[in-house]
Amino acid sequence: MSETTHPIVTTQSGQLMGKAKDGAWLFCGVPYAAPPIGERRFKAAAPVEPWDDVRDATRFSPAAPQIPSGGMTDSAPVRWSEDCLYLNVCTPGLDDAQRPVLVWIHGGGYRTGQGAIPWYNGNSFARQGDLVVVSINYRLGALGFTDLSRFGSDYSTSGVNGLLDQIAALRWVQDNIAAFGGDPARVTIAGESAGGFSVASLLGSECAQGLFHRAIPQSGAAHATLTGEQGNKVTDLLLETLQVDSVEALQALEVDRILAAQPLVDQEFGQFLTAVQAFYPVVGNEVLPVSPLQAIRSGVGKGIDVLTGSNKDEATLFIMGAVSPERLERQASGYGDSNLIERYRTLHPAADVTELAIRMSTDFMFKVPAIRLAELRAALGASTWLYQFDWESRAGALKATHALEIPFCFNVLDAPGVDAFIGPGALPQTVADEMHAVWIDFVRGEAPPWPAYDLQTRATWHFNEVSALAEEGDGALLACWEGLR
Repeated sequence: MSETTHPIVTTQSGQLMGKAKDGAWLFCGVPYAAPPIGERRFKAAAPVEPWDDVRDATRFSPAAPQIPSGGMTDSAPVRWSEDCLYLNVCTPGLDDAQRPVLVWIHGGGYRTGQGAIPWYNGNSFARQGDLVVVSINYRLGALGFTDLSRFGSDYSTSGVNGLLDQIAALRWVQDNIAAFGGDPARVTIAGESAGGFSVASLLGSECAQGLFHRAIPQSGAAHATLTGEQGNKVTDLLLETLQVDSVEALQALEVDRILAAQPLVDQEFGQFLTAVQAFYPVVGNEVLPVSPLQAIRSGVGKGIDVLTGSNKDEATLFIMGAVSPERLERQASGYGDSNLIERYRTLHPAADVTELAIRMSTDFMFKVPAIRLAELRAALGASTWLYQFDWESRAGALKATHALEIPFCFNVLDAPGVDAFIGPGALPQTVADEMHAVWIDFVRGEAPPWPAYDLQTRATWHFNEVSALAEEGDGALLACWEGLR
């Protein structure tokens, strides 16, 4: 690094002043689109307006409007604003080295989260992998995913504006990342949970093709979208809850009122522990003309290498306490077949009712969709590598729960909140070292050190204290979901 602690970089919109941070350069709160406020609320993001002076990029921007979930990765108070379309860049060098680029899309159920969460600190990727790391904010909840296309062409993308924000950020990367030492021809997008859903949706969107070259959807595949009919139902519920009947009235409302309406809409729309909720991306527009699964099946994204997978016990983060047999019955019925319970008892003969609920939920929401995505791509001859994260937390009954893999792949086991998530004892640094190295190598264009997924061997790498390759291990599981997934 040079002697200066506040470097200046010139982008297409103007100059930015960053800062030195832990052996890398950090630029925070970089605008990639105009503020989606006032009359721009519910519309596709507009281009950034250029600036003349050097812009201070040493502080993170506010997050998108949200109701904090109190989750492990975002338990701190959230500073948010509708003016939220910003990204952050962490780079090991401001030169022309043309380094591979990792763009991280945060999770949070399309309701919460931000790119500035310490768990997403890209410093280790920058220093150990010589990568440029970008993390982004995008519109969430009703502001990012309410389908208002019935109100005119200006709102034709309103059901997917959150995804369109992500695409705008990727276009910014194409136009500007070379100034930060990155290579726009070697961009990998990655994300977890709703970030994983987003990555898989962009994989199946023609609008995003050419903006990235590899993809890592973690605990999120291509199934989490709403049909046009479902999107219209969500819109009806939102309008009824807020007692308005026009988009102009929605634009005039204080954002706090819209946020307060979201849980009520969720409750009315909700399906018991299913894979979709209100305010998810809506199909039937220029970004997602058809479902991502349908698009991927037709060959969209075939040339993009994919590393994907899930965690062994994802649903322990959502199912806490004992589950009654009645609730298990409702859960199975919600998935479309109450006979699932008996099939799962055969698959897991030692499991009690709560364990069966956790297994079914984990498989329905995360594991089976990841396998199905790998299957679709394998049938096309597309390169896909499948993993499962098996390392078990020592905290309570979390085991290998949802989001636990994030601090491992980012190599941030010392980040705030991680200790409570992994529990007492020595840090499992060897597991983090292995995952971090695999992610670095993949972003750099290398294949993971296990076979690509195919329909014969179904190779899956299991990350743990002693990692191992499993083959042909999911046939019985997939048979349980035949016709349901």
